[in-house]
Amino acid sequence: MAETDKLFTGSIPEVYDHFLVPLIFESYANDLAERVARLKPQAVLETAAGTGVLTRALVSRLASDRSLTVTDLNQPMLDRAMARHAAVLSSGDRIEWRQADALALPFGDEAFDVVACQFGAMFFLDKVNGYREAHRVLKPAGCFLFNVWDEIAANEFAHTVTEALAVLFPRDPPLFMARTPHGYHDLGIIHDALRAAGFTSVTAETLRGISKAASARDAAIAYCQGTPLRNEIEARDAAGLEDATQRVAEALAQRFGNGPIEGRIRAHVITATR
Repeated sequence: MAETDKLFTGSIPEVYDHFLVPLIFESYANDLAERVARLKPQAVLETAAGTGVLTRALVSRLASDRSLTVTDLNQPMLDRAMARHAAVLSSGDRIEWRQADALALPFGDEAFDVVACQFGAMFFLDKVNGYREAHRVLKPAGCFLFNVWDEIAANEFAHTVTEALAVLFPRDPPLFMARTPHGYHDLGIIHDALRAAGFTSVTAETLRGISKAASARDAAIAYCQGTPLRNEIEARDAAGLEDATQRVAEALAQRFGNGPIEGRIRAHVITATR
């Protein structure tokens, strides 16, 4: 993983939250929150929370006396999550917000009933260590629930975006989407890493969905300006972000049509029990 893959800075958190969250993250957040709620946990830890789409889904489903600790490595993303939460929900002192690395959690052993992570495990530099930390902070029989994207070919918008940018930058194509968000999808590898971290039971389910955007332009902005893909584009052409976004929008429109567009998405949901 490139160092820039972890940089969610500048306007990226705002664009990510406005365009990308409803495009691909919201439905999977609702699914993960439902799974967590069915376990009836007293204390939940969320890692790699991003701008808080899973946080908001959890708050709406967990009983009011349940505690929720929300963390992310990137303070700008966490700031956006806190602002969005304050704007749409009222939960008093129920949430504890902490800037924290999922690979070095600042919590004691056996502190939580559930650890949840929405599309964050792909960014762990050391997957086994990240899973080991989740295992450490879970109570006996506690559950670690997370999701990861399937291969990029099964996620049509992301695939089209990557192909379009490869045409624009043929000598050094920006491969963030294929390398990181869609680069960790082998369930055998994931299962082995969780076992190595100490989890005794691991199950996985593949969920297919449909990604919907109001326009090809909106989808292009989501990917090119609302993810670290932006860092790769600007590294190749400091003034070329708008041109790249427009080229991607044209490619999306050519494949999916003008006006509102739809594309297939696919992800794996994993449940690991301590």
